[in-house]
Amino acid sequence: MATRKNDIRNFPDKQTVLKRTPDPSVREMIQRMDKLGLETAFDRFDAQKPHCGFGLNGTCCKNCHMGPCRITPKSPRGVCGADAHLIAARNILRWVAAGVSAHGARGREVMLALKGAADGSLDLPILGPEKVQAAARSFGLDVEGREIKELAGEIAMILLEDLCRTLPGPHRTLEAMAPPERLAVWKELDILPIGAYHEVFEALHRTTTGTDGDWQNILQQMLRCGLAFAWSSVVGSSIAMDSLYGLPKRSTVEVNLGSITEDSVNIAVHGHSPVLVAAIVKAARNEDLIAAARQQGASGIRLYGICCSGHSALAKFGDIQPLASAMGAELALATGALDLWVADVQDVFPGIMDVAACFHTRVITTSDSARLPGAEHLAFDHHHSNLDQADVIATKIIEKAIHSFSGRLSGKVFIPPARVAAEVGFAVENILETFGGAPVLIDHLKHGNIRGVVNLVGCNNPKLVYEEAITIVARELIANDVLVLTNGCAAYALLKLGFCHPDGLSQAGSGLQGVLEQHQLPPVWHMGECLDNARASALFRVLSDACGKPLKQTPFAFSSPEWSNEKGVGAALSFRLLGINSYHCISPPVSGSDKVARFFYEQTRESLGSVMVIEPDPATLAKRIILDFDQRRSELGWKAVATTFAKGEN
Repeated sequence: MATRKNDIRNFPDKQTVLKRTPDPSVREMIQRMDKLGLETAFDRFDAQKPHCGFGLNGTCCKNCHMGPCRITPKSPRGVCGADAHLIAARNILRWVAAGVSAHGARGREVMLALKGAADGSLDLPILGPEKVQAAARSFGLDVEGREIKELAGEIAMILLEDLCRTLPGPHRTLEAMAPPERLAVWKELDILPIGAYHEVFEALHRTTTGTDGDWQNILQQMLRCGLAFAWSSVVGSSIAMDSLYGLPKRSTVEVNLGSITEDSVNIAVHGHSPVLVAAIVKAARNEDLIAAARQQGASGIRLYGICCSGHSALAKFGDIQPLASAMGAELALATGALDLWVADVQDVFPGIMDVAACFHTRVITTSDSARLPGAEHLAFDHHHSNLDQADVIATKIIEKAIHSFSGRLSGKVFIPPARVAAEVGFAVENILETFGGAPVLIDHLKHGNIRGVVNLVGCNNPKLVYEEAITIVARELIANDVLVLTNGCAAYALLKLGFCHPDGLSQAGSGLQGVLEQHQLPPVWHMGECLDNARASALFRVLSDACGKPLKQTPFAFSSPEWSNEKGVGAALSFRLLGINSYHCISPPVSGSDKVARFFYEQTRESLGSVMVIEPDPATLAKRIILDFDQRRSELGWKAVATTFAKGEN
């Protein structure tokens, strides 16, 4: 793939978003906020134009105070002598390291909670005994005659050790659960991580002033961070969550802003950490608190999901209505119908505070890592010494919401009517149960009923029309018999627009329809929050094993068309390290270096068996995925599949 410069002239403005965003409730809320004089992320994005070309292309360095330095034909090196290749490599390494710490930090909280539940220091039930036993067997632990709590405690310590190991030794999660073919590749490349903490520590060390001056060696460390991201921050965190809270349960829910009920005490949970959210779900079911809400004139207490907190709790517990991605949080707040907003960590934009103030919506922050000026703070402390107070904190939050309900500004409530049904809670375990095992799915793949499988995920980015790209890619893929998995912020668009309901099969190709109709399944399977990329990679592994082919040969792909932050780079890299291509509409900030860009886009084909594909047009991106699948299918000797592209393409 040729190096592609970010074209700053083609970023959409808010008026373009209003014309083309696929969800009518988004348009209604943007227009309403305009009338009220409230700014949104789209306004702030427009105010930033023109964007800094050096930042977009990765050739600005702020790592020391001799700069900041930028690379131009007149000044091809920074003060220290670093050129574009070294600066771009250092910047992207720091991005990936930040992604490792982001998922790892909230994962650590769950690992600590699992440990506490196991040793009795926390009054928490272990709701996933089957996951505990499965993980224990994968780690080679003796499970016969041992109690679930004992096994859970040992698993928690393995996960925590992999996260924070400083004394070099095997990364037990990776060694136990990665495909043997991949382990051999990673060992040959010398990129096996010591531990997540160590690799982030080392990444920051290498990129300090006058340390590692070899851009290739910097990218070697990036690959180590990618493995730490995948196997500690994501897979390790996922094991802890499923062990503590149980496996996802499939259910059908209503989604979008129209699902908000005006007569109830309404609480939004926003962020990524499940420990306190789980306690809030429990408290919202408390009969005494429900009675207190009714005494204030409310019909009851309802919870709504923003960003990944909504996905995670929904898949585990139900009782939460998914509303919006992180980018759409301000739009949900502007309904004026939410009495209290619970903000934990990551993808909680500071801009929500201005909107909350307009509607007197109470905002409570719940992590020492993430405070907002003007918000109340009811949180786990820096040492997590008060994890045992989760139920107490949750009860206080519900009580504050009930009090806020009585002061709601009813004249300012505006709820767009759009709402649809969606099926959620897919996991490897219930998928295999539905189909009767992986060989059945492999048979459908070999015969062309399913052309391939794509994990279609990622955050939103105002460099593209809000939620348009993810929708177009999904529509093109399912029309050409590609099964789609989704999670995280991207999933909101697909939930809201009917892709996650069996009725969405009307847009699917005949082969995919035939496979899914008999089980009354949708063409897009909702797998949860962004951490649940682990479920997609686990399904890919199961199918790869079932057909006896390495992942790099299979028609599987990762796509995050609208990705926007450090975790997005780590997620793409995680799948690339497995040998699975990644596909995007937005370039990473490396195009100022042809060498680093070539490494990202092309050169990993030989070392990892995968490439990164950048194509700004989402329909063309989907076409590229399909053509790449057909090439892999041909090489495997699997049946060819007819293709139908939009706009007359063939």
